[in-house]
Amino acid sequence: MIPSEIKYLSKKIMESNEIPLLWGHFGVGKTDIAKEIAKETGRDLIILVISQMEPGDLIGMPSKSTNKTIFLKPDWWPENPNTIIMIDEINRAHRSIRNAIMQLLVDRRIHNHVLPKDTWIMAAANPPDEEYDQVDLITDPAFMSRFFHLTLNANVNDWTKWAKEEKVKDEVIDFINNYPEYMTPDHIVSMKLDLRPSPRSWFKFSNVLKNLSENDIKKYGYSLGASILGADATNAFFNHLNNKKTLPTAQELLIEGKFFERLNDLNTEEKVSLILRINNYIEKLEENEMIQIIDNSEHKIIAKNIKSISKYIPKDSIFSVLRNLDNLIEKSTGVKKAFYDKLLEELSISLSEEKWLEEL
Repeated sequence: MIPSEIKYLSKKIMESNEIPLLWGHFGVGKTDIAKEIAKETGRDLIILVISQMEPGDLIGMPSKSTNKTIFLKPDWWPENPNTIIMIDEINRAHRSIRNAIMQLLVDRRIHNHVLPKDTWIMAAANPPDEEYDQVDLITDPAFMSRFFHLTLNANVNDWTKWAKEEKVKDEVIDFINNYPEYMTPDHIVSMKLDLRPSPRSWFKFSNVLKNLSENDIKKYGYSLGASILGADATNAFFNHLNNKKTLPTAQELLIEGKFFERLNDLNTEEKVSLILRINNYIEKLEENEMIQIIDNSEHKIIAKNIKSISKYIPKDSIFSVLRNLDNLIEKSTGVKKAFYDKLLEELSISLSEEKWLEEL
């Protein structure tokens, strides 16, 4: 996304009491966006470069009061509610700092100190392809699910407008406009995040969605959703919103053998969602449900219905159901392992005459 879009969406996210995390290469303007938002909204700006902070700098120092230990407010603590706190270089912080930051993100407090009610929070990070240690942060979904992840890319038009306001020499502006390839060598921002939906992320998405106009949703809705739900869930959501289609449930397809005719009308994203729905259904069956399915020979019905589904769904997608079952067998034990093994065996028999399976 270009800087002007990032700035607009960041304001909307913070107005909704949520937190944007700006991903971008060094020098691309993440801090400048925070400064511009603060200026336009009449707010103070506090920038915490947490890669350079010790835990005491962030949470304050302990002090003895009567028979209790209390923590003093850190020197950066805002007193004015019209404040933006920017947590910079969040992916370079020590684990102890991240733990302290988590309380700020979740409860908007540190120890007994509560942020003023209308304080906004935003964050910034450098992408993984820069030489920083960030493995712990990237692989911690509980931490990363607190943010809307926005990727910032340099844009010549936005930079030119900013440069004129900052009184950059005309010769420099003219050069960049004629040779935009020299503005920055970094054009792609890869967060290397596997964003997935959760009850929390849907709640946060809804909070911001309520703060957008219809035109905003058309222009920014997908980018907003993908920044916290991931691309697959966002595609499915907006396809559903636009087409008002209702996908059959996994039980309707696999157990009841209903609604196969609907599959003809599904687009690619909806078909992918359907396969995810089937895989999730199989994986989340309880042991007592598995036993009942085997006792009633419903595993044969499931296999037969998956074969029927294969007439409407791309064959590699159906093959992913087989792969998923194989993975579940590897990592499961007891009743679950036996059930997955039995289902995969029955499915292999059911699909044995399918030539596409041999090709895959």
